[in-house]
Amino acid sequence: MEVLSDLAGERSGLMALAYRMLGTVADAEDAVQETYVRWYRLSEDERAAVENPAAWLTRVASRVCLDVLGSARVRREQYVGEWLPEPVPAASPVAAAAPPDPLDRVTLDDSVSTALLIVLEALTPAQRVVFVLHDVFGMPFDEVAEAVGRTPAACRQLATAARRHVRDGRARRASRALHDQLVAAFADACATGDLDALTTVLAPDVELRSDGGGKVSAARRPVRGADDVGRFLLGLIRQRPEATMSPIQTADGLGFIVHDAGIVEAVITVGVADAAVTDVWIMRNPDKLTAWE
Repeated sequence: MEVLSDLAGERSGLMALAYRMLGTVADAEDAVQETYVRWYRLSEDERAAVENPAAWLTRVASRVCLDVLGSARVRREQYVGEWLPEPVPAASPVAAAAPPDPLDRVTLDDSVSTALLIVLEALTPAQRVVFVLHDVFGMPFDEVAEAVGRTPAACRQLATAARRHVRDGRARRASRALHDQLVAAFADACATGDLDALTTVLAPDVELRSDGGGKVSAARRPVRGADDVGRFLLGLIRQRPEATMSPIQTADGLGFIVHDAGIVEAVITVGVADAAVTDVWIMRNPDKLTAWE
């Protein structure tokens, strides 16, 4: 009989799964904890009847995430300011998981990018769970159907719809090399305070969103347009002259971590499409920066 301690090794995989479904480490931890609690609450006979405990944990974690996603819209409405998914370092346990096939490595890495996680936010809860289980982790549709309580045919339809949204969201994205080149120019312009140079690399319809979670100062609404975004960024830099902005590699490509007096103040990720910076995402919510400390 498998006991709770015997299944502790499944935790990292469950965390990777739940993070991609929910978008924050804290929510993923809660979902995984609830999954283990449900296993622990089974009687000895019930646990003995489970032929594949690891698969049972995955099914239950998926259902827990599905329930959380169902209530997420209400929680988002109560959130102070803009809500963004939590960026995580490449070395974070939730960012790493063994792909079902080496050819899927790019898909797995990309699945923790801010750009893709924002696209996944636009999916229905069922679409998101099915997409993560099948397209990211390679779970067969028969097993996906058990996890989400749908037929395999219905899960295929959900995956097709989700894949279309994801494909549309990724269609204009630049290559990693071009992304990093433009983001480096973006950083140089910010460092020198050159508004003209900065607006040159920004798309005319660029959008900046910052997440403070109501705990630190952040723009309550998106800032849009090259001139407004450029002035907003340079204004932030002038307000915090002692802060340092250091380059980091993120799942989106080159990004930045901001320190002030040795404290992580922000993580900045950038979206690039059509040879211009189209999105600037600034994470300032301290609850979503713990992995970077």
